[in-house]
Amino acid sequence: MRDIIDISDVKMRFLAHLTLEKGMSQNTAVAYSDDVDKLIHYLADAGVGIERATTDDLEGFVCILQDVGIQPRSQARIISGVKSFYKFLRMEHYMYTDPTELLLTPKIGRHLPEVLTITEIDAMIDAIDMSKAEGQRNRAIIETLYGCGLRVSELVTLKLSQLYLDEHYVLIQGKGNKQRVVPISPVAIEQINLYLEQTRSRQVAQRGSEDILFLNRRGAMLTRQMIFHIVKQLCELAGVRKVISPHTLRHSFATHLLEGGANLRAIQQMLGHESITTTEIYVHIDRTRLRDEILQHHPRNNHPTEQLKTEI
Repeated sequence: MRDIIDISDVKMRFLAHLTLEKGMSQNTAVAYSDDVDKLIHYLADAGVGIERATTDDLEGFVCILQDVGIQPRSQARIISGVKSFYKFLRMEHYMYTDPTELLLTPKIGRHLPEVLTITEIDAMIDAIDMSKAEGQRNRAIIETLYGCGLRVSELVTLKLSQLYLDEHYVLIQGKGNKQRVVPISPVAIEQINLYLEQTRSRQVAQRGSEDILFLNRRGAMLTRQMIFHIVKQLCELAGVRKVISPHTLRHSFATHLLEGGANLRAIQQMLGHESITTTEIYVHIDRTRLRDEILQHHPRNNHPTEQLKTEI
C-alpha cells in the first residue's frame, strides 16, 4: 500500500477513471466526486485519513447522513459514490482492503413510475395542431419517444445517420456512450418520413446540427426542456390529469410491451438497462394493474360480504 499524499490528485484520477473508463457522464462523475468530498470532510474532522478509514468510520458517516435528514435515496447515491471511490483506491494499489465491502445501503421503497394508457397517448397525439409548422415534427417526436422507449437525451441527439428506417430500426447512443439497436414501429417510421419530407428537408441546419433529426425553427438541436414543454402541453390539451414527463412515454412503452407478452430480457435490451433488476419494475407495474382490474371487475368484489383478498 502507498500513502495518499495529494488527495486532490487522487480525486482527479478518480474523476478521469469514471468518465474515460467507466463511461459515466460528466455530471454523474462530478456528483460522485462531490460525494467523496463529503466523506473526506467528515473523516478530516475525525482526524482519520481516507486511506486509514475503517468500516466503523464509514458507518459513522452514514449515521451523520441520516441525522442531518438526507433521504434514503440520496443516502444510497452517496454511498454508491463512496464505494466506487474505494474500489478505485484498491485497484490503484493505494489500499489492500476495501472498508466499504460490509457497508450497508439503506433500503429504498420502490417507486412505481406513472404510466399512460394507450387511449391517453392517442389523445395526446390527437391534440397536436397539425396546421402549425411544428405539428408534424411534434407528431414524429411523440411517436418516436413512445415507439422506441427513448430517453429524452437520446431523442434530442438522435441523428439522421442513426436511422435505418428501411430496416425498421434505429441505432441509439445511450448512457456511457453505449450503442444499442432499437426496433421502430411502422407508425413512427411513417411519421418520421412525413416530417423529413414536409419540414426537415426544407430547413437549413445550424452548424453542428446538420446530422440532427429533430430541429427547432432556427435549425438548431432541440433542448430537453423543449421536449418537456411539448409533452406537458399536449398532456394538458388532451385532458390527461396525470403528472407526466417525456420519461413517462418510455415507461409506457416498456409497460405496454410487457402487457403484450414481450420478454423481459428483450425489453431490457431495448431500454438499454445494464441490469435486469432495473427493468423488473415493469413486472410490478403489470401485476399492480392486474390486481386493480380484478378488484374492479371480478363479480365477487361487487358483493357486500365477499371480498377478494388474493394478492397478485
